[in-house]
Amino acid sequence: MSLKRDQKAETREVTSIRNDYVRSVEMEGERKKAHRVRLFRRLTVFGLLVLMATIWVGSTIYAQTQTISEKEELRIQALQQLEEVEKQQSQLEEQILLLNDEEYLAKLARKDYFLSDEGEIIFTTPNTEKKDEEKPSEEE
Repeated sequence: MSLKRDQKAETREVTSIRNDYVRSVEMEGERKKAHRVRLFRRLTVFGLLVLMATIWVGSTIYAQTQTISEKEELRIQALQQLEEVEKQQSQLEEQILLLNDEEYLAKLARKDYFLSDEGEIIFTTPNTEKKDEEKPSEEE
């Protein structure tokens, strides 16, 4: 040990006094240094926990936002389908009312099934749309 002290003494110009006060000051310095290290470690761990919690909360909010937007799109589609169904329902209700009318049924039967009233003669005319479709195929 004395050899180490001599080597230290040679490297320094002033030798340190090894008494109780100096040792207590050195120990207090070491305690403060150890306290700073522990404090830094605690703050680092706490910071990492806060960062992880922030990332988790952010990802949860993002996922919920995506889910809400998907549900909103589904809601809009459902409302559009509801409108279409309501239109169809109103048309069907009108058709029910019309089908309960005997005059309308008679007109419908005459039109679709070529039924006639007494003394009526039905003439069918050729469909001009079919003739127009046939002309281009004959020219080719």
